[in-house]
Formats: sequence, C-alpha cells, structure tokens
Amino acid sequence: MMAGTGEIQALLKLNAALPFGADRAHMLVRKCGSAGKVLELSAADLFTEFGFTLDAAEKTVRLMREFDADAEMGLAVKNGIRIIASGDPDYPRQLAAIYDPPLVLYVKGCSADFSMPAVSIVGTRHPSPYGLRMTAEIASGLAEKGIAVASGLARGIDSAAHKAVTEAGGVTWAALGTGLMKIYPPENRSLSEKIIECGGALVSEYPLMQTARPASFPRRNRIISGLSYGVLVIEGTFKSGSLITARCALEQGREVMALPGLADNEKAQGPNYLIKNGACLVENTEDIMTCLPAEAVKKKISENSRRTAKKRAALSLSPEANDIYDAIQKEENGLTPDELALRTGQSVPAVSAALFELEVEGFVCQIAGRYVIKQRI
Repeated sequence: MMAGTGEIQALLKLNAALPFGADRAHMLVRKCGSAGKVLELSAADLFTEFGFTLDAAEKTVRLMREFDADAEMGLAVKNGIRIIASGDPDYPRQLAAIYDPPLVLYVKGCSADFSMPAVSIVGTRHPSPYGLRMTAEIASGLAEKGIAVASGLARGIDSAAHKAVTEAGGVTWAALGTGLMKIYPPENRSLSEKIIECGGALVSEYPLMQTARPASFPRRNRIISGLSYGVLVIEGTFKSGSLITARCALEQGREVMALPGLADNEKAQGPNYLIKNGACLVENTEDIMTCLPAEAVKKKISENSRRTAKKRAALSLSPEANDIYDAIQKEENGLTPDELALRTGQSVPAVSAALFELEVEGFVCQIAGRYVIKQRI
C-alpha cells in the first residue's frame, strides 16, 4: 500500500532517528499501526513498552522531532531523487523480502528496472590485475545477457564492476553507505552519473546529507545482496567487507559465488574460504547463469523481450519492417519471405527490404530459409 505524504514524512523522521535499526523501526510501525503513530510516542513509552534503554529512547525521540522531513522531501525533488517507502509498489521486490529491509529507500535513476534479475559483484578495495580483469569480463558478460549488476560504488572491485557494465551498455545499481547528496568516495561522482545515464540507479537508506560513517557500510552490504539473486565475491581477505556481504546473502537465502584465486595470494583468502564451505566456484559468466534460480532466468527472458521492444521503438523502424517483425513474432517456427508477403500484403521486394532492415538491427535472422525472432535462439 502506497504511503501518503504525511506518512512518508513520519517514516523519514523515524528512519533518520534509527539509521542503523531498520528492524526496530519496522517493529515500531507494525505495533503502532503507522509511522505517524510512532511519532506520538514519548521516551517513557519506548523505554517501558518497546525495550529501548532510557538513553536510546530519549535520543530517538529527540532525533525524530529535530529532523526536518519537509526540507528533506524538497531537497529530494530538487535533485531528482525518489523516496520509496517499504510496502510501496515501486519498492524492489527482492529487497522487500529480506529480514530488515530499509524503512525508506532513496533512489536516483531508473527504479522501474528493479524488476530485472540481478547479481551482486563485490570485492576488495585493493584488487590485483587478475581481479580487475575478471571483474570486467564477468560484469560485462552479465550486462550482455540482460542481468543487472549491483555493487557498492567503493574503490576497487565495486568500481570496476560498475564501470564494466556501463561500458557494455547494461544496467547497474550502486548501494551507497552515505546519503545520495554525499557521494563516497568523491572521485566516483562521475561514475555515479554514468550509472544513471545508462539506465541504472543509485540507492541509499540514509538521509540525503548523511556523510560516511564506519557503521553505515556494513549495513549497506545487506542492500547490495538484497537487491540480487546472488553475490559473487571476486577478491578479499578474511577481514574484507565482501565477506560481510556474502554472509548477508546466506542469511537472505541468496546464492553465494566466488572466484578462485592463488593459494598464496592474501586477497584470495576470502573467495577460497567461501568455495571450501560450499559457495559456487565461478570462472566466467556462464557459471553464474547456472547458479541462478529458475525464477531469475525466466525474468531475464522477459526483461530481454521488454528491452527489445523498447529498442525497436527507439530505432523508429519503418512501418513495413514493423509489420514484418509483428508477423514473424506470431510464428514460433518463423516464416519465409513468400509467406510474409502473403501475411502482410507487401510485395516480395518490399518484404526483402524490410527483412534486410531487421537483420541489420539484429532483430531477426534466417534459419533454414525461414526468418525467426533472434531473441528465441
């Protein structure tokens, strides 16, 4: 159910007061019936009825009262940022299914594509050339297959994954450990803009102006894994934050995958440990595709069909080519040029010209003399 403006404002206040306690915030909303009702609670109520310590209760009430939700919403509108409440139709379905989804999600970019199947790629901030090379190969391969790639916009593997996807013309989502008005690291501002230009999105659960805090990045990792069907760990030591993301994925029931590395490479400790304990060993994009659940593969096929339709519209095919495409699409086994002429009423030369146009744009191909939609191959 979509929240009204007043409820959104209350949710923003509650979210700002409990930035690292989405589970506790959801509990309060559930027991009180709405975020608006939570705002009516006193520190004594939180202490006696909801298990808060007295200090935490007083701080929560104070922060809820101090946070300017009107200004926050105005800043979001001014900068093209959407605020999506948990439970709204546009809230990412995969993320909504985790134990403690963000109470509100700030989104800059194309949120409609959250319906796409996604895989998360994470790893060390100090990757080896091997790690960077494999990240680029796998991320671009996923993009070409119509799979979105989620990561954390951090230095190293995260940045390499986002960059490879944008260069391949795919969709990538960056979950930030800061507010969307405080891009971190700052040198990735241009990359964040490229992500949006390519149809991806930046997401965060933190207020727009929140700066980097040590506790915010581990919390951010559950969003990275929560947006996807599985997490691929490229490189990282035992202390790497990427292993936190892998643990989040396990808790969320998502697939955990890892790229094997040399036994004497410290950065391979994390992935090799995960593989020894049951993670899927991944060497290429195809290995990831075999690990994905059937639901994700079906969604990929559906998404590819939708993207093809959008591409057709954007290319402004001739009316004759559109008629031919529609006729072929209705026949699973394809049609010959003569059959197409009969179906569409076009002359054989006109049909041939339209087929050439469709072949050049990559929409159809010929198999045993019959033209079929390329997407079905």
